[in-house]
Amino acid sequence: MAFNALGEFVAALRRAGELADVRARVDPYLEISEITDRVVKAGGPALLFHDVAGSAFPVLTNQFGTERRMALAFGADSIDVVAERIRNAITLRVPKTPGDKFAKLVSLGSAAFAIPRTVARERAPVQEIVERDGDVDLMALPVLTTWPLDGGPFVTLPLVFTRPPDGGPQNVGMYRVQRYDRTTMGMHWQKHKQGRAHAVKWGRRIPVAVVIGADPAITYSATAPLPPIVDEISLAGFLRGRAVRMVKCLTSDIKVPADAEFVLEGYVDNDDLRVEGPFGDHTGVYSLADWYPTFHVTCVTRRREPIYAATVVGKPPMEDAWLGKMTERLFLPLLQMVVPEITDYNLPVEGGFHNLCIVAVKKTYPGQAKKVMNALWGLGHMMMLTRCLLVVDHDVDVHDTRAVVWNALNNVDASRDLVVMPGPVDDLDHSGSFLVSVGHKLGIDATRKRADEGYARVWPPDIAMDAAVKARVTARWAELGLDGMRTTPDAWSGQGPRALATLLRDLGLPAGTIERGTLRAAEVPAPGALEGGA
Repeated sequence: MAFNALGEFVAALRRAGELADVRARVDPYLEISEITDRVVKAGGPALLFHDVAGSAFPVLTNQFGTERRMALAFGADSIDVVAERIRNAITLRVPKTPGDKFAKLVSLGSAAFAIPRTVARERAPVQEIVERDGDVDLMALPVLTTWPLDGGPFVTLPLVFTRPPDGGPQNVGMYRVQRYDRTTMGMHWQKHKQGRAHAVKWGRRIPVAVVIGADPAITYSATAPLPPIVDEISLAGFLRGRAVRMVKCLTSDIKVPADAEFVLEGYVDNDDLRVEGPFGDHTGVYSLADWYPTFHVTCVTRRREPIYAATVVGKPPMEDAWLGKMTERLFLPLLQMVVPEITDYNLPVEGGFHNLCIVAVKKTYPGQAKKVMNALWGLGHMMMLTRCLLVVDHDVDVHDTRAVVWNALNNVDASRDLVVMPGPVDDLDHSGSFLVSVGHKLGIDATRKRADEGYARVWPPDIAMDAAVKARVTARWAELGLDGMRTTPDAWSGQGPRALATLLRDLGLPAGTIERGTLRAAEVPAPGALEGGA
C-alpha cells in the first residue's frame, strides 16, 4: 500500500495499533523530546501530540521508530522485502522461473512510477492556505527544542529542496534548520552536501523551499545517499510504486510535493552568516555552534489541517536508526554491483551510521580486504565519511556484533591489518582533528590471512562440532531430559536463547574435513629435532 500523504500514513499507523494519540497538553520545549526519547528506547509507538503549547498544529514523532513501521511506510512486511524491489529492478539477467518473471515485471512496473508528475495549484493540498510577506510567522509552528544546550528550536525533519541555476535536476536533502524569529532560520548544510553545492553555483542568493511533513517514502528518500544525477523524488516514486505529485512553488521555480503538509518558501543568503547551534545531534553529543547562512522565509503554504512532522535525535537507539537501517538494506544490491565481493554489511546503531561499517567479503585474491576499503571510501556520499571500516570473511554474520568482535579480536594483527586513511570526515566529527571536515579514517582487515598474503603458518579453523554428533544429540535431547531445562539469560556473557540458536544454526564440520596433522603450529619442531642440542 502506497501513501500519498502523511495523514494517510498516520491513519494506517492508527489502524495497525502503531500510533498513540496524546491529547494532554505538552510543551515543545524539551518535554516532547523527553516523552519521545522514552518511547523510542522502549520500542513504543508513533506519537501524535494533539495539544501543543503555543501552536495550533499537532506534532508527529517516532513515525519510523521500529522495523515494522519502517516496512509499513513502504507497504511491505519487512525492510528486506523493500530491498528486494531494488535488487529485482537492477538485475540484468533474464528471469527463468515464473516467480522470477513476476518479480521482474513488478520491479519494472515500479520503475515506471519513478517519474514525478506536476499538477496545478488547484490540485495541491499543500497550497490550500497561503501566507506571504508580512503574514509569515514561523513562531506559529510547533518547532521543537529537543535538548537543554540547544541554541534554539530546530526543524528536525526538514526536506530542503534546491535546484542548480542552470536548470539541472532538483535536489532534496535533510539539513537541520534553526528558527531564529518570525521570518529567518539558520540553514545547516555542510560542505559535502548537494544543497551546499547548489548554493555555491548560485552565488549570494539561492531559492530554497523547505517541506515539513510528507509521505514516508519522500521523507526517507531525502536522507538517502544518492549521487547528484539521481532524483530523490524519483526514488520515492519507485519505492512506493506510485508517482509523486509535484507542484510549482509560488515564489520560485522549485517544485515540491503537492500532498505535503507545510512548505516554507524563500531564499538562503550566503552572505548573511549567523551563529547556528549548538544542537544535540544523532552522534549522541552536541554539534557545536558555527557560522551558517540564513534562510529568509517569504511565503508559507500549508494544508488546512496540517501535521507537523518531527524527530528527536540523540544517543542511540533513536528513531533515525531505522532510517539508517533502511538505507543499509536498500543500498546493498547497488553496492554489490560496484564491489561484487561484498556479501553483506551492517551499520550498527551504536555507530550512528557513519562511525562504523562492518563489511563481509568473499576473498579470492591477496589484499582484497584493503581493496574493498578503498572502494567504499571512494563511493561518494554513501561511504566516504565512514570513520571505521571493519572487513570480515563472508561466513561471519555481520549483524551478530558479538561474533564480529570475537572474530576481529582473534584475527587482527596491528602491524599488518590496520589502514589509517586521511581525507574528508563529517562536519559533526569532533574526535580527531583540529580542522573541521578533515581527519583520518580507520580500516581493519579482520579476514583470514592466506599464504599469498605473506601468512606462512596454518590459519586455524574455528571450533565447530561434527555434524553427525550434533544431529544425534538433537534427536536425543528429550531422552536426556533437557528439553525443559531452566536457563538464565545473561546480557554480559551473551548466554541465552540467541546464543543457543546460533549454535544450532551451525551445522558443524563434517567428519574428516580437517586432518589433525595440519593443525600443528609451524614453529613447533618435529619430533627429534632437538636431539643433540646443548
